[in-house]
Amino acid sequence: MSASYVLLGLLGSGPKHGYDLKHAHDRTLPRAKPLGFGQVYATLGRLERDGLVTQAGQDRAGGPDRTTFAITEAGRAELERWVGTVEPPAPHVSGTLLTKVMVALMWPDAGRALSYLAAQRKAHADRLRELTAVKTDPGASLGEVIAADYAIAHLDADLDWLRTTLARVAQAQPGVDR
Repeated sequence: MSASYVLLGLLGSGPKHGYDLKHAHDRTLPRAKPLGFGQVYATLGRLERDGLVTQAGQDRAGGPDRTTFAITEAGRAELERWVGTVEPPAPHVSGTLLTKVMVALMWPDAGRALSYLAAQRKAHADRLRELTAVKTDPGASLGEVIAADYAIAHLDADLDWLRTTLARVAQAQPGVDR
């Protein structure tokens, strides 16, 4: 996902300083990797260069000058195009988890792959418990709960795959403990 579109979306509700955009990003996407201030300003520079945002003013509130940015009509059109485009399912199967399992299966000792799978299953289950706690926290925001739901759905799918893969590897290697 591109930070550009998130920043455009945040500017859709009105002009903001880069500082405010960074904090709004981190609040809106609470389970995503936080944006760095440098990334915010570099992205705003590219958006301005491309005519998708414009400087809407400057002020100084007891500190350095702060530039306010606003979305342009071209920026609004680009944001609407992006949001309206269906995201295609991934065409290739990839991911570090799958890659590690496949590499571990290349070794003559299948017990190593089973140990890795069991350890990964435990890590996923632990993370699932953490996210479930977020959902039951009365102080959690709607965004935090939605992000937790999304992560839980992916962890559930991974856990199903890990269980199936453990069974397949154990069945293919009789006498190996799982």
